[in-house]
Amino acid sequence: MSSLKLGVEVVGAHDLLAKDGQGSFCPFVELEFDGQRCRTTTKEKDLSPVWNENFYFNVSDPNKLSSLPLEAFVYNHNKANNAKTCLGKVRLTAPSFVNYSDAVVLHYPLEKRSIFSRAKGELGLKVFVTDDPSIKPSNPLPAMDPDVVPKSIPKEKNGKRHTFFHLPNAKQPQQQQQKVTPAPPQQQMNYGVHEMKSGPQASKVVNMFPGSSSQPFDYALKETSPFLGGGRIVGGRVIRGDRPTSTYDLVEQMRFLFVRVVKARDLPSKDATGSLDPYVEVKVGNYKGITKHYEKKQNPEWNQVFAFSRETVQSSVLEVVVKDKALVKDDSVGFVRIDLHEVPTRVPPDSPLAPEWYRLEDKKGEKKKGELMLAVWYGTQADEAFPDAWHSDAIAPGDSTSVSPTYIRSKVYHSPRLWYVRVNVIEAQDLVPADKSRFPDAYVKVQIGNQILKTKPVQTRNMNPIWNEEFMFVAAEPFEDHLTFTVEDHAGPNKDETIGRTVIALNSIDRRADDRFVRTRWYNLEKSLSDAMDSDRAKKDKFHSRLHVCVCLDGGYHVLDESTQYSSDLRPTAKQLWKSSIGVLELGILNADGLQPMKTRDGKGTSDTYCVAKYGHKWVRTRTIVNSLNPKYNEQYTWEVYDTATVLTVGVFDNSQIGGSDNTRDNKIGKVRIRISTLETGRVYTHCYPLLVLHPSGVKKLGELHLAIRFSSTSLVNMMSQYSRPLLPKMHYKRPLSVIQQDILRHQAVNIVAARLGRAEPPLRREVVEYMSDANAHLWSMRRSKANFLRLTSVFSGLFSAGKWFGEVCTWKNPITTVLVHILFAMLVCFPELILPTVFLYMFLIGVWNYRYRPRYPPHMNTSLSCADAVSPDELDEEFESFPASKSSDIVRMRYDRLRSVAGRIQTVVGDIATQGERLQALLSWRDPRATTIFVLLCLVAAIVLYVTPFQMIALLAGFYVMRHPRFRHKTPSAPINFFRRLPARTDSML
Repeated sequence: MSSLKLGVEVVGAHDLLAKDGQGSFCPFVELEFDGQRCRTTTKEKDLSPVWNENFYFNVSDPNKLSSLPLEAFVYNHNKANNAKTCLGKVRLTAPSFVNYSDAVVLHYPLEKRSIFSRAKGELGLKVFVTDDPSIKPSNPLPAMDPDVVPKSIPKEKNGKRHTFFHLPNAKQPQQQQQKVTPAPPQQQMNYGVHEMKSGPQASKVVNMFPGSSSQPFDYALKETSPFLGGGRIVGGRVIRGDRPTSTYDLVEQMRFLFVRVVKARDLPSKDATGSLDPYVEVKVGNYKGITKHYEKKQNPEWNQVFAFSRETVQSSVLEVVVKDKALVKDDSVGFVRIDLHEVPTRVPPDSPLAPEWYRLEDKKGEKKKGELMLAVWYGTQADEAFPDAWHSDAIAPGDSTSVSPTYIRSKVYHSPRLWYVRVNVIEAQDLVPADKSRFPDAYVKVQIGNQILKTKPVQTRNMNPIWNEEFMFVAAEPFEDHLTFTVEDHAGPNKDETIGRTVIALNSIDRRADDRFVRTRWYNLEKSLSDAMDSDRAKKDKFHSRLHVCVCLDGGYHVLDESTQYSSDLRPTAKQLWKSSIGVLELGILNADGLQPMKTRDGKGTSDTYCVAKYGHKWVRTRTIVNSLNPKYNEQYTWEVYDTATVLTVGVFDNSQIGGSDNTRDNKIGKVRIRISTLETGRVYTHCYPLLVLHPSGVKKLGELHLAIRFSSTSLVNMMSQYSRPLLPKMHYKRPLSVIQQDILRHQAVNIVAARLGRAEPPLRREVVEYMSDANAHLWSMRRSKANFLRLTSVFSGLFSAGKWFGEVCTWKNPITTVLVHILFAMLVCFPELILPTVFLYMFLIGVWNYRYRPRYPPHMNTSLSCADAVSPDELDEEFESFPASKSSDIVRMRYDRLRSVAGRIQTVVGDIATQGERLQALLSWRDPRATTIFVLLCLVAAIVLYVTPFQMIALLAGFYVMRHPRFRHKTPSAPINFFRRLPARTDSML
């Protein structure tokens, strides 16, 4: 029999259809392939079961593999009648059977088994083909469990049916486990040279939101214990290894072979003219890199660095070939061969290795004319040549031209310093309209780049209109755009005539860091834009219309270029207002695992991924790893921290600028947000973060991102004092901006940052900047509105629980508890000085008790909290709708009606709250003279009684009255409530 086997890992399922009438069921999965059947264990009452069980099927005839389907059926086991009900199936054919190294976990939607059945949810499978002879097929079931296996099993036509199942690991001896379900060769992360050989990387799943609704296991955060440059990370602490530590202690030390091709001299030519077009080809095994070529030059200089990953080097010889581009056949000019066993190792901060001249040889090894200057050494990603080097993991083996180095290198970007430009248009003088028979209906158009704002039209009985309107703009240093004022006359419908223009350079505008007075200025208006740009024009003409404005650059604000909930920097624009840093944030981007294919290349799904991290003004981009669904980055970056109430954002993207992509936009794979205030000082956090993206079809997990994070405090006193300071600079409170202004200015700031970073090399594309900055977070979303409402109810759930408990005390549900509450209430009334100390002592004890259960991991996105796991398709379609809407009128009308119904309920609640407040005002307003008379007399009686009666006695009587026994209560509301409900409100005056 052939040793070829089909391996199937049943990971889990989610969002399955309940069948037992109680909102859950007992699912299991049956796999059928080539006349063989396997069955997983049964999960009790779980709509999102997780199995993680492996099965192996024999392939009887490898030539027929392309025609053999794999079928996976999800069943519900009904214990009442020992029957099973099909919840859906997945059918896979030969294109889904790939080698183990290419296999990833995919979630397949369940299909109907028949036309009359129902199906819902997805099943996660990992399918691969292996020919490892040590792996044995799954053993047949020795004794069928009656509460797992149905009564009858169908047979094939020949009367035989092979049935297998996967025994739970807890019930098998260790040796038998290895024989039954041996694991295929895993591609584990090599975090240590010696340490990781002894066992796989340890990891555990942590609950993200204790006390809240849990999310699927596949979406949970996983804590890991990798071996990094500084040692093994266990529980957030570093256990030192045998190797010396380095500055790159949050990533795995990746070893590279660096080859620097400096220049050549006296190259021989094979052309009759004596000229050649030289270039150099660097070959190590199946990988080769090529320098740029020069035309007709015998002493070229390249100064290019090539980096070959030592893990992929399968050769002991480095071959450097000088070639002539003009020659078609036998274009090699000479060779340099270097034994890799003799290559030295360089460890920073050693000085760069000095290059040497090497004499060229022919194919037979004989010396030739011409020399080539090279420097060859082994190093790590800490080498200063690493960022600008050509990398072997950016190409496929045997290919050197598939990727341009421009789009794959790691880079650090700095976003421009943004300023708020405050413009106050005061008045104009001596305007001269085109039609002198009428007074102008004048307004002013103010413009900076693509930002345009207008004043209201003003029509006066003279030529001196007054506006006195203020506007805010966003500008970036270095200032490239000018501030342009255009005075226009609204002569008629769709007819605006220009009266004059003036242009102000932003560099000449006054800057301020507080709310001090800025003097106003008069500017001459010119007829054309070219005249307005000419600074000497004012000296030539004697008469000008003039514009009176006040302009300044406000440096006391922090320009919001990202969502306020996820701000990574809160400092003002003016540098003189910056405080000293309070710590250092270090990020190690280790690897991504199990990424979903984003494109197809050579008939196989693949991805070309890179990571982007943003904190403050500093953006970083890792190098692009080409043709890998499990890329290893191992790049470390550092930021200064000025405020702990900030958020680090890390995103993963697919590079669409590389061949094989269907569009020109870099596809988003997911992002991770980490709030600095949730990190303990000095601890190393190593976790695998699920990359979750919301698509029109629902939430999807596109892989996992492995990060190492450490926050180190440089000044404990400064860090603690931050909690008593305002979150934003003082100008936000002295002269606050409206919510509408903040949204408009934030949108303009994101556009400016995206435009500037898009001009870098390589460019950081607009879709990347917008996704990292949450540019569309302000748009309407029914899902987000539901999530915020549930968050609000969760905040007040404690008060609701306390109110429910007090209601049970008042109704004497538990008499012992009610009597104890009476005694405690009497003690607090008799000794009121103990009330506040008791409250604060109680909160102190709760805080100390909860310290044992404090979160030991950074927060991450929760699908249940975001209402992403129960959102309807139409709500998702509405959330991804463009703005303005582009759907058909029927769909827009339906969504508008739905929004009206939601707003109607909110309107009713707001009206009820207003009614209660107006009833309070009506107590003394004499709107109802009889009610006011009763209330005034009651106030007089209460004043006399409270004057002659001790306050403790009144409080005791009131408390005992509220907690009186149900025997002394009436089912109808009390007299005070009836009196309050009869008070008038202003609802009678509403139209």
